[in-house]
Amino acid sequence: MGILNLTPDSFYAGSRIQAEDELLRKAEHMLAAGASILDFGGLSSRPGSKEIPVTEEMDRIVPAVRLITERFPESFISVDSYRYEVARAAVDAGAVIINDIGAGDSEQLIRLAVQKNIPYICMHMRGNPGNMQELTHYDDLITELLDFFIERKSHCTRLGLKDMIIDPGFGFAKTIAQNFLLLKHLKLLTILELPLMVGLSRKATVYKTLGVQPEEAMNGSTVMHTLALTQGASLLRVHDVKEAMETIRLWKSYAGA
Repeated sequence: MGILNLTPDSFYAGSRIQAEDELLRKAEHMLAAGASILDFGGLSSRPGSKEIPVTEEMDRIVPAVRLITERFPESFISVDSYRYEVARAAVDAGAVIINDIGAGDSEQLIRLAVQKNIPYICMHMRGNPGNMQELTHYDDLITELLDFFIERKSHCTRLGLKDMIIDPGFGFAKTIAQNFLLLKHLKLLTILELPLMVGLSRKATVYKTLGVQPEEAMNGSTVMHTLALTQGASLLRVHDVKEAMETIRLWKSYAGA
């Protein structure tokens, strides 16, 4: 999954897209490099970020989804939003996956995925991006994540959802130490028998641990992606598609040897 941020304030400046020609160029590059999905976000979810009006988020995402759908009709587009109005407009414009960082709190989003018969990605988070780093206490992180996803899977199934993907939410209401603990025990989440998506690309867990900036964190991201694949990840959400695809190919050769 290639990340296309239509925001001026995402944590990694290299992912920010401000012009139509830049969007087309990046989308084409990601698809050529092997991206299976293009993920469009119009609202930054970095720690401490502030919400923007729904209309502003829609104005960022919907025209972009429509443009890429027209230019690259073979592409699979996901909408990265926890707001029903935004997701509905993006799906109407051509998005075919809902990527919900809102911890499955919006039943409307789940019902939209059911109605449109499209995949739904449920991510674990506490609170919201503005306060999530104040909510990092867990008695047992892995057990609590398992309990959360068991409940969410049951709820989504009752609503009629056929295609659910889970995202443990690295960096969302989790400290750096907790992110490494989660990565170490990630394979336990595979008992849910659902595709597992991991988003670690250039995140603070990588660049702060290495003492670098996000712009210098691609090598560290590659290491984390390799570990995630070894621990059962089936989908990587990344800024650097070419490098991630090389990681996947090498890991598959290693795993199949």
